[in-house]
Amino acid sequence: MGITAMIPDMTIGQLTQEASSRWGEIWDPNATRMRILLLCPRKERKMMELHGDMVEHGQPVMAVFHRPRAEAPLLEEQGFDTRAASFQFVDISTPDLGPWMQHMVSNEGWIRGSIEIASTPFSVGLPSQRPFETERTLYFRHPSLPALERYYLPFPVESLPGKCFVSLPRRAAAEMARQQAEVLGIGRLEKPAPEPEPAPPEPPAPKVEQQPASVETPEEPATPATEPAEKTEEIAVPLPPSASQQDDSMNEANAEQIPLPTQAEAPLSEEGTSHVPQEDIALPEPTPDPEPDRSDLEMDLRAFFQELIDAGVEPSEFMDDARWEDLNERALAEHLETWPILLEMTAMGQ
Repeated sequence: MGITAMIPDMTIGQLTQEASSRWGEIWDPNATRMRILLLCPRKERKMMELHGDMVEHGQPVMAVFHRPRAEAPLLEEQGFDTRAASFQFVDISTPDLGPWMQHMVSNEGWIRGSIEIASTPFSVGLPSQRPFETERTLYFRHPSLPALERYYLPFPVESLPGKCFVSLPRRAAAEMARQQAEVLGIGRLEKPAPEPEPAPPEPPAPKVEQQPASVETPEEPATPATEPAEKTEEIAVPLPPSASQQDDSMNEANAEQIPLPTQAEAPLSEEGTSHVPQEDIALPEPTPDPEPDRSDLEMDLRAFFQELIDAGVEPSEFMDDARWEDLNERALAEHLETWPILLEMTAMGQ
């Protein structure tokens, strides 16, 4: 579960810029993110503020509410009563969108759609505003609210000032989400190749007092014929291993042990030592990475989604199919998240 905090006089853009310094390892700058709009009944706004406390998510979720004032007549012209709804913009990691919306879509019947976010016309007469290009984004609305085609803002979403609600995941959840993203290869941007670390400089050799007759200089090393009168004790200074040495040691530790012939089986060379021919060593053949195992239920669920997609059915109408209720009940019983599968197959994040 997450932990929600309220930060006053803040914007989503400011939080994004300060995310690494604010949240450290919890924040993954390479995770793909998206912004959505949620339309909920005004009486349920408090529940939406604390929604992150009830949802397991891997990355911080940032949200801000906007209340239309001068823009209200523009929404009422579309047949929408602004006094009955609260409007929440949510900045969320793409892999976290499924768990975030799972309960609202499956149990409360929230409806998915797309909406245009447009700049408020200058004719409205706002005292301050900043125009921006119209963009189409994903939105979800409570079934008690009517559909909305266009929403107006005085500033871009990332520049809306107000109270920002930030839901922070627990550290274990963030680490698990990063590992799942790396295994599945989704929800992450391509990382640049790391630059090789320079080798640490060698510390200067310790000074050791020696007798004048037996001093050895680097320019004139001592020959076997001239031994020093008294051997000085050499002090070994351990050096930190370089990046390449660490990689080599890890590779040696993880390398598969290949069985070799015993002393009796190995032929002897002329010097009397055992010699193992190179062709006698059985090297393991490379095998392709196995595909992730999928349960019968997941296969049925994917086949169901693919059939409706091929038929041109909108994802928001998938739940109207008579087979959905049985599949959803089986998924709940087996703790299978259906929403990430639907997101993957419909590419709704693009």
